Amino acid sequence: MTLIIGRRALARGGIGIALAAPAVRTASAQTTVEWVAGSLGGGWYTMAAGLAALIREENPDIQVRVVPGGGLANPTRVDNNQSQIGWGIDAFSAAAVQGVEPYNRKHEKIRCLGTGYSPTEHHMLRHTAAGPEDMRAILTQRGLRIGTAQRSATDEMTLQRILRFLGTSPDKIRSDGGRYLTGSYADIAAAYNDGQVDYLYVALAKPAAMMTEVAQGRRGGRLVSFPDDVRQHLIQTYAYDQGIIPAATYPQLQAADVPVTTMDSVILVHESVSAEVVQKITATLIKNRGQRLSNIHASMAGWTPQHAVTYRGVAFHPGAAAAFRAAGVNPPA
Repeated sequence: MTLIIGRRALARGGIGIALAAPAVRTASAQTTVEWVAGSLGGGWYTMAAGLAALIREENPDIQVRVVPGGGLANPTRVDNNQSQIGWGIDAFSAAAVQGVEPYNRKHEKIRCLGTGYSPTEHHMLRHTAAGPEDMRAILTQRGLRIGTAQRSATDEMTLQRILRFLGTSPDKIRSDGGRYLTGSYADIAAAYNDGQVDYLYVALAKPAAMMTEVAQGRRGGRLVSFPDDVRQHLIQTYAYDQGIIPAATYPQLQAADVPVTTMDSVILVHESVSAEVVQKITATLIKNRGQRLSNIHASMAGWTPQHAVTYRGVAFHPGAAAAFRAAGVNPPA
């Protein structure tokens, strides 16, 4: 973590010196950390902004500045200490530590505050007049027209992994006369509503505003179940998880529970951030679990320390481990 002292600190708005134990330093010591989130207006950015305000409220000596980012890039940004804290996706953060696809080196300086902060469901939507109904038949048909998130987003990377498992690819889709469209969620939703694509693939915490808006649009659609072999492949090969989108989530898009692939959010932190700062941040999250976190974002309603410490993909920061132990749960050694 980069800390700035004296006149330089004042010039940047009061970025202070590193925290020390209260018995050693005065209460005026202050630390500023940068939290890399998701795109502006997205769920991660909203959650990071809300958590930053909560952390400042309960710890006036810790200032958190939120900047936009993305699921694939955030582990590298934190590992490089460009941002001291950041959102990450469980499976992709584990891949960053291992230095495997889509990363080309081991990320050895990232630590975590556990998982479970915002479970994310993968959604695949089909236009009801588009043809096949099951995922395998849909993704291997000639002339497939599908929209997904911008290139190298976690959603798009996951779709590529599924396509590879099924023996196809974006290039093959295009060469067979189809369309593989990538862009912002707003752009691909508009493309679907305008009939430019017949399928959508996104990873969003339920209930996703994008899906609710599509459900109310002129084309409607139906959610597609993820076959068991696809879910198991993603779990065993890439450390994803699985779950369901309950029937009542999008009444206009589903008539029953829909089994899907899932992933979850982790909070990453650079190893150099002091144990005291990380312990205070983690303790604040633990103290405010339940309604307070839910008020920031509905997807955080179910977060618990017990689930947070089940993550094995990234080593826990010592400060986070201390906070969880103080709450009566033990993170992995």
